[in-house]
Amino acid sequence: MSSYAETKYRAVTALQRRLNKVMRRLPAQTLLETTGRVSGVPRRTPVGGRRVGDAFWLVSEFGERAQYIRNIRADPRVRVRIRGRWHPGTAHLLPDDDPLARLRRLPRCNSLAVRAMGVGAGLLTVRVDLDEAGSR
Repeated sequence: MSSYAETKYRAVTALQRRLNKVMRRLPAQTLLETTGRVSGVPRRTPVGGRRVGDAFWLVSEFGERAQYIRNIRADPRVRVRIRGRWHPGTAHLLPDDDPLARLRRLPRCNSLAVRAMGVGAGLLTVRVDLDEAGSR
């Protein structure tokens, strides 16, 4: 990773750590809950994306470097809070999907933020297949 990309990554993740504490508390904020790969503790991350049928789509701005992506690799069972309601599901990392094309189909505000904060080729598409029978 270039020094510019590394500096940007460090700056954005420092900002996100502070903002995420607030964002997680907002009732309308979409959250992705993974299980910590080392701690086993639930980890909630504010995300943007869109539900399409029985799937929720999002793009990770830091791809494989994002902690929630690493948690998904260890355990793909997740929950997504959409409009205040939790939906259990299974996350799938899609490295062969075109994340820039995917962003054009996701909410504009979030897509702009992902493009602005992300590091080019580091984008990664994630699809969560929702288990509707288990929604709560």
